[in-house]
Amino acid sequence: MENHEKTRYSDSELNEFKEIIVEKLRVAKEELSALALSLSNPNINGTDDTAGTYKTLEDGSATLEKESINQLAARQKKFIESLEAALIRIENKTYGICRETGKLIQKERLRVVPHTTLSMEAKLKQP
Repeated sequence: MENHEKTRYSDSELNEFKEIIVEKLRVAKEELSALALSLSNPNINGTDDTAGTYKTLEDGSATLEKESINQLAARQKKFIESLEAALIRIENKTYGICRETGKLIQKERLRVVPHTTLSMEAKLKQP
């Protein structure tokens, strides 16, 4: 048997990645739910302070907080979509193949960033 470079991960390796991704998805969805909850209940830690200036300041910070929660939620949704796309690649057995070089992405990298589609080599070449 000649020693040629692997072109794809084995089913057992893909299963290992699938478990990592499924777990990350579960956590990401929980975090997204928590963010959505804090957006729908903005007054959980609000105070009914009657001082006008204080109220205005608080409204401003509440708006800012709401914006940052929205940004976090949007990022989280994107992350979830990336993870779901990675699961599809696992099903297609194309998971872990760099979309730039066509080579296998290192396992270490996939364990840390399981939704990546770029090897470090390709990532470093990016402008």
